Amino acid sequence: METFCSNFDLGSSIPFSISKSLINPTSKPLFSCRFSSINHGKTPRFRGVVPQALGRKEAIAQFKKKDFLEENENLVKWVGKGVTGLAAALSLLCNSPALAESLTVAFPVSHTPEVNTVQRTLVEAWGLIRETFVDPTFNHQDWDLKLQQTMVEMFPLRSEDAAYSKVRGMLSTLGDPYTRIISPKEYQSFRIGSDGNLQGVGLFISVEPNTGHLVVLSCVENSPAARAGIHDGDELLEINGERLDGVDSETAAQKLRGRAGTIVTVKVHKGNGAGVSGYREVKLPREVIKLSPISSTIIPHKMPDGRLLKTGYVKLSNFSQSAAMDMENTIEEMENQGVQSYILDLRNNPGGLVTAGLDVAQIWLDGDETLVNTIDRDGNMAPISMVNGHAVTRDPLVVLVNEGSASASEILAGALHDNGRAILVGHKTFGKGKIQSVTQLHDGSALFVTVAKYLSPALHDIDQVGITPDVQCTVDMLNSPKDIFKDRSASASSLEADSCIIVAEHELDNQKSKGSAS
Repeated sequence: METFCSNFDLGSSIPFSISKSLINPTSKPLFSCRFSSINHGKTPRFRGVVPQALGRKEAIAQFKKKDFLEENENLVKWVGKGVTGLAAALSLLCNSPALAESLTVAFPVSHTPEVNTVQRTLVEAWGLIRETFVDPTFNHQDWDLKLQQTMVEMFPLRSEDAAYSKVRGMLSTLGDPYTRIISPKEYQSFRIGSDGNLQGVGLFISVEPNTGHLVVLSCVENSPAARAGIHDGDELLEINGERLDGVDSETAAQKLRGRAGTIVTVKVHKGNGAGVSGYREVKLPREVIKLSPISSTIIPHKMPDGRLLKTGYVKLSNFSQSAAMDMENTIEEMENQGVQSYILDLRNNPGGLVTAGLDVAQIWLDGDETLVNTIDRDGNMAPISMVNGHAVTRDPLVVLVNEGSASASEILAGALHDNGRAILVGHKTFGKGKIQSVTQLHDGSALFVTVAKYLSPALHDIDQVGITPDVQCTVDMLNSPKDIFKDRSASASSLEADSCIIVAEHELDNQKSKGSAS
């Protein structure tokens, strides 16, 4: 993930402390903690700032050019109020010309070392959100006061889990399900999964923003979950008898993972079910799940005039670090085999690294096309554009999408569609038009922060709306008498029998016919 700007360190400081009205003076020891830079990014390859979702520990924040002290007059007024016996101090200093000074946060030291560590994490997370969260009103609340209140609530706690619950509680007041913190153990598992291998049951899950329920986005092909008949849209209710009310997706995923060979029991509600019959409990064996983002094949296709053409089918299951390179290698190999058109399948792709999505878009596009538009916390819109791009192929392209196509999938689909490169076939997409940075904090936990919203190149708002495809793939379309739907051999594969792929091939035929006529 791209580094914007981040540095937590001690420097010349203007101290401020928690208000006397909230904490009585005590003789508790003072504590000072130092943070060094935790980000090691690389220069963005695109024109414009590139925030991105679901990445590695390098990602963090983009600080605005405002005088931090002017925004925090109330905090500075706390200086000199004589509050004693408070843990000293955490100094926040960004390596940015916008911040010439740092602030010191004083708070009471917990006698429990685990809670003390989470206290530092709390202030670190608070500072990142304060400078980067997409909503500058913080859901219409005083974010500085929220830090004070959370510190007071955390002080008497005796366990790390209880302390983390207070951090999560503070973040929940932002009203954004995508801004969240995960523990060091959860982040370690998250990174293992993003590297392409994990031990679990093969479920992609997400919190549905309107209901807060955990829903299945997709299952890894031939995984224990897929073999058990769990489908996208199913709601996950319990894991090993534990209710999941209010549990975020990373915590639920951690509960699903475990040593290969062990069993986890899940309770699900069918997405299209109703009543008691829609609920079922399933025992799933954990296995080593290999997450290869690309699967592909060549579909031979007979044209109405008798010509035999080759259509390259490429399914992209997620936007991992290797997605763009794997995609490029696959397309080049297909080009060498004489493929003349392509179907890119983004159905049930929940997203991933935004930069991976932008890199994949460049495989199909030429020139200096705009790939996406980002909107920052001040409402400023900035396009992210290619720089002298050269497509690997210019052959006709259809992109398949559905309700499980989210985030980076929607960015890619929008980029290819709005630039006139592809026809979209399928069903309306999920509708996640927000971008998160992911930052590893000093204790090994990770903070996900929504840092921007995005619009498609044609300025279509995607968040909670989704992208409506050009052509719906419905059963009615299969009743067409056209030869494209009839000319199937007795040994046609299940892939060729997919209604959306049949419709996609029909659209590719139309593109070829128009090309021939011109």
